[in-house]
Amino acid sequence: MKLRGTKFQLKVWKYLKTIPKGKVKTYKQVAISIKRPKSARAVANACAKNPYAPKIPCHRVIRSDGALGGYSGRGGIKQKLKLLRSEKAAI
Repeated sequence: MKLRGTKFQLKVWKYLKTIPKGKVKTYKQVAISIKRPKSARAVANACAKNPYAPKIPCHRVIRSDGALGGYSGRGGIKQKLKLLRSEKAAI
């Protein structure tokens, strides 16, 4: 599948594919992992623009305060919670 997005979005989405099933990361942890430590908000925006959910698992990214944040995939935040529970993520 040929992904379409900005360089930054593609970098974020590529990283999201490395988050194991059942694990979660914060937007800040993702930003640090892609060597853009001050870009947590931009990471959140890249997740929000992800047209490949849940294949590219943006549902595995949550806010630093433990809240789920948003989910742009079909079904919204309820679907995000359902996906995380089905993966037995500690949330």
